[in-house]
Amino acid sequence: MKKSDATRLSGNGFRIKKHTLRLLLAGLFSTGLTAYVQAQTAPQAPTTLLANATVPVQIVVISGARYEQFVEDLPLSMDIIGWQEMESGHVADIHDLVKNLPNISVKRAPARFTVTGVGNATGRDTNAGFNIRGQDGNRVLMLVDGVRLPRSYINGSNAFGRDSLSLDLIRQVEIVRGPASVLYGSDGLAGLVNFITLEPADFLQRRGDQQKDFGGKVSLSYNGDDHSRTLSASLAGRINPELTWLVSAAVNHAGGMQNMGSKDVANVDRTTPNPQKNEGQSVLVKLVYQPTADQKHTVSAEHVNKDADYELLSSRAKLPLTTASAVAGENATSNMTRDRLSLQSRYTLNNAYVDHVQTAFSFQDASSREFGVTHRNTLADRVRDVSYSERSAQFHIQADKLFRMAAGWSQRLSYGFDYSRADIKNMFDGVDPGNADFVPRKYFPDTRDSSRAVFVQDEISAGKWIITPGVRFDHFDLDVTSQAGFAPPAKTPAKSLSGSAVSPKLGFLYRLTPEWSAFGNYASGFRAPNAQQINGVFDSATIPAVLLSNPDLKPEKSHNIEIGLRAMLDRLSLDIAVFRGKYDNLIVDKKPLGGKGVIGDPAIFQTVNVDKATISGFEIKGQVQWGEIAGGKLAMPFAYGVTHGSDDTTGLPLNAIDPAKISIGVSYSKPAWEVRLQALHQDAKMAADLDSPYLPKPATPPRVAQLTIPSAMTLDLSGQWRLQKNLRLNAAVRNLTNKKYWNWSDVQGVAANSAVIDAYTQPGRHYDMSVTYDF
Repeated sequence: MKKSDATRLSGNGFRIKKHTLRLLLAGLFSTGLTAYVQAQTAPQAPTTLLANATVPVQIVVISGARYEQFVEDLPLSMDIIGWQEMESGHVADIHDLVKNLPNISVKRAPARFTVTGVGNATGRDTNAGFNIRGQDGNRVLMLVDGVRLPRSYINGSNAFGRDSLSLDLIRQVEIVRGPASVLYGSDGLAGLVNFITLEPADFLQRRGDQQKDFGGKVSLSYNGDDHSRTLSASLAGRINPELTWLVSAAVNHAGGMQNMGSKDVANVDRTTPNPQKNEGQSVLVKLVYQPTADQKHTVSAEHVNKDADYELLSSRAKLPLTTASAVAGENATSNMTRDRLSLQSRYTLNNAYVDHVQTAFSFQDASSREFGVTHRNTLADRVRDVSYSERSAQFHIQADKLFRMAAGWSQRLSYGFDYSRADIKNMFDGVDPGNADFVPRKYFPDTRDSSRAVFVQDEISAGKWIITPGVRFDHFDLDVTSQAGFAPPAKTPAKSLSGSAVSPKLGFLYRLTPEWSAFGNYASGFRAPNAQQINGVFDSATIPAVLLSNPDLKPEKSHNIEIGLRAMLDRLSLDIAVFRGKYDNLIVDKKPLGGKGVIGDPAIFQTVNVDKATISGFEIKGQVQWGEIAGGKLAMPFAYGVTHGSDDTTGLPLNAIDPAKISIGVSYSKPAWEVRLQALHQDAKMAADLDSPYLPKPATPPRVAQLTIPSAMTLDLSGQWRLQKNLRLNAAVRNLTNKKYWNWSDVQGVAANSAVIDAYTQPGRHYDMSVTYDF
C-alpha cells in the first residue's frame, strides 16, 4: 500500500463496502435475536456481556454502587472482564483488554519520540490510558481496589502514561461508561475503570463450597505483537479458619510493539519499530483476617515496576551529517515504580441504624523517570533527566442500611466520606552544552492535591421498580507547598487554587418481565484542574515561545443521560444503551493565543477553559447461545458501538472520537476444548469527521493535511485445550489475514504527507500462546 492509501481508501468506494458489512451483520444479529426471543421459556442468571464470553455466569460487581450488586440490577451500562476471559483472550495489557469493546479504546502509539530538539513525545507514554465515549486521559478515573492510580503527565518530549499496573495480579476489571463522580469524585468525568486484585479465596475454594488449605496457579505466556514472555505464579494458603494469605508475582520481558512498516533504516525515514527492551516485575501480597462471619479485614501490599530501554534510530539525521548539531543518535530509558499498602475492613452490624460499615486506608508511592541522551555530529552530547511522582494517602468510610416498608417497598441507604491527598512533584534536569538558557527547573511547583467529600445514595425498590438517587459534595485544594526550583527561574511565583463541586445522579430500572428490563440514568461528573494546568509555565530567551500559567481555571463538568434495554434470556443476553452527554468548561492544554513564534514576537500559549461539547451515541452488546450441536455448544458474541461528538461553539466534530466498531464472533466449545473465530471491524475516519482537514500548525498556507484512516476488518482465531482438569493450553492467531490497518487514536496529529505513516500501523499476523496449571 502506498503512503497515500490511508487517505484515499476512506473515500466513497469503501463506504459502500462498509454499509454492506453493517447490513450483513445486522441481518445475522436480527435472525438470531428473532429466533431465540420466540424460544425463551426460562429466565437466565446475570451474564457477562463480553465479546469473548461463551457461557453465561452470575456476576457480582462493586463499582456501580461501591457495594456488591448483581450486574442485572444496575441502571447503567457496564463492562466486566474476569480473569478467565483475560486468560483465554491472551490479554497482556490494558490495550488488549478493551480491543473488542465498543466505544472504548486505549492509545498506544509507536515509540518514535525524541530526547531533545522540537518537543515530540510520540509513544513515550506506552499505553496512554482509556478513551470512553470520546473522552480520554485524566477524564477517565482509574482505580486499583478502589485506590486512585497516578494521573498522566505530558510536557514537551516527555510523557508519563497511566499503565502503572500488572494484569497478572487482577481477578476482575469493571468499566463504568459515563460520569462516576457521584461516588468517586473528581476525574470520573467520562467514566471509570476499576481493577480488582486477586484474593486468597480465588484459589482456596473448590466446587460445592469445599475448602482447601493450599492452592494456586502457574502460568507461562507469549504474545507475538511485542514478543513478550511472561511468567506468573499465585500461591494461597489457610493458616487457620480465620486467617488466609496470598502471594502473587509476575515477571515480563518484551520488545517494542510490532507494525507493518518495511523501511528498516537508521534515520528519520525508518518505519520498522525502534529497538526496544521492556522488563516488568510485579508482586501482590494479601492477608485476610475474618474472625467471624460479621467482619473481614484485608491487608494488601502491591509493587509494580516497569523499565524500558530505547535505541531511537528514527530520530537520526540522514547521512551525510552536514551540520554540527545534526543528530547522530539518541538513546533513552524509562522507569515506573508504584508501591501500595492498603487496609480494607468490612463490618456487618445489622442494628437499627446500620447494616454494614466499610473502611479503607491506603498509602501509595508512584514515581516515573525518563532519561535520554542526544549524540550530536560534532557538538557535545545533550542529556535530559525528567521525573514525575505522586505520593498519596486515601481514606474512605461508607455505611448502609436496608429499610423494609409496607406494600413491598424497601430502600437501601448508603452514605460515606472520602479523603484523599497527593503530593505531586516534577523535575526537569540534564546537560545542554552551549545553551546558556538551559537550567534545571520544575515546570510546575511542588503541589499538594487534596479533596474531601461526602456522598449519599438511596436504592429504592418497589415492585418492578428500582430507583437510585444520589448526590456528592466535593471540596478540593491545590496548594503550592514549595516554590523551590520553580520560581526562579519562573518570573512569577505559583498560586494555589481551591473549589468545590456538587454531583447529583438519578437512575431507574424497571422490570418489564422477569427476563427484560428497561433502565436509565442521569449523572453528572467533574474534573478539577491539576497542578500542571494551573501553574505550568515556560519562558526562554532562545526559544520564541511562552506558556502562561492560569490559576483561575474552573473544573470541567459533564451531564449525561443514558437509557437502555437489558435482556437475560435462556439463549440470549442483550444490553442496549443510548447516551447523550453535555460537557462544559472543558480544559484545553496549551491553547495558542497569538504570536508568530519568532524572536521578538514569541508564540503565546495558555491552558484555558473554552470548550463546550455534546457527545452522543449508542452501544449494543450481548451473546446468542445457539444450543448444542454435535455434542458441543455454539455461541455468537457480538458488540457494536457508535459515538458522535461536536463542539457546541463551532458546531464542528470532535477529533478525539473513535470510529464506530463492530465485534462479532462464533465459538464452539466441548468439555475438553474450545475454538473461537472473532471478527473486528472499525469504520474509517475521514476528513468530514474532523474539525479541520488540516493540522493546527502551520496555521497559514501552505497548510498540511491531517492523516485519515480507512476502515478495516481483522480476524482472530483462538482456542483453549483443557489437557487435564487443572491444565489449560491457550493459543491464538491474531490478524489472521495479515491486514494492514491503523487505529485512529495512534495517528491523530500525523500529517497525511508523512513518509513514515506505516510506522503507525498495527501488528500484522502474529501468534499468542499460554499454558496455565492450577493446583
